[in-house]
Parts: sequence; C-alpha cells; structure tokens
Amino acid sequence: MRPVLVRIDDRLIHGQVMTGWLKVTGAKKIIIADDFVAKDKFSLQVLKMAAPSGITVEALTVDDAAKALTENSSGDEKVIVLCKTPREPKRLLDLGVQFDKLNVGGVGSKPGRKPFYRNISLSEEEISILKEIATRGVKVEFRIVPDDKPFFLE
Repeated sequence: MRPVLVRIDDRLIHGQVMTGWLKVTGAKKIIIADDFVAKDKFSLQVLKMAAPSGITVEALTVDDAAKALTENSSGDEKVIVLCKTPREPKRLLDLGVQFDKLNVGGVGSKPGRKPFYRNISLSEEEISILKEIATRGVKVEFRIVPDDKPFFLE
C-alpha cells in the first residue's frame, strides 16, 4: 500500500472533487486518518456512501493509519489518504509515513481562520504546521481539483 495522494480536505469525501482525484491517481482505496471519524460509525457510514462505487473506504486513527501505511509500504495498492487539518499529515510524518507531496484542498472558514488561497482558509497555527511540513522535503500544494493549476507554499 502506498499513498498516491495525501490530501487535506475538511469535508473528506465529496462529489466530483473525490471522483477527479481517484481518476488521476488510479487509487481504489481511501484511508481517512482522523481520530474522531475512526471512532464514529455514523460518520464513517456517511463517508462510505459518498465514495464512488468500487472504492474501499477505511477510517483509522492517525496512529493506526501510520502503522498500516508503514507496515504495508512495499505493496502496490494505491491509496489516497485524507485528513481534515494539517495536524494529521504532520503526525503521519512524525510516525514514519513517507510522502513527497501534500495536497491542500477545501478547508472552510471558521473562527481563527483567514482566507489563504481561493476557498482555502487557514489559521496561523495551520500555516505554521504546513511550513514545517515543507521544511521536511514535502511539497505543499494548494489545488482543489486535479485540473486546477497548483499553487505551492514557498
């Protein structure tokens, strides 16, 4: 199992956005790395229904996702890893998961966040985490759908 896309999107799985990313990556599996969703059967059920037919969806705690991705890193299975905030991909890196690009998609506004790029809003703490991820050799790109031109964090 190898991540072909690690993406931050606070809605996780939704409509045409996910269909587009599945098509360009060739992934047949989605791992949601989120401590809350991993323990909430209702949320997971809703997300599984939102996934296109033939796509396997698993929700794991960040620790369990890291374990699954590092223990099975030599396999050929292509997987998309979805996270709600920058904290989860940073934890995945801290736990030994290797990926060279982080895609930041839809991150909605809420108290403490300011518009950053298109419909992506981030807090100062989230920007700081993304910058830290970038210093670790990961390209941080802002791109909603695959057809968009990416904007990279400098």
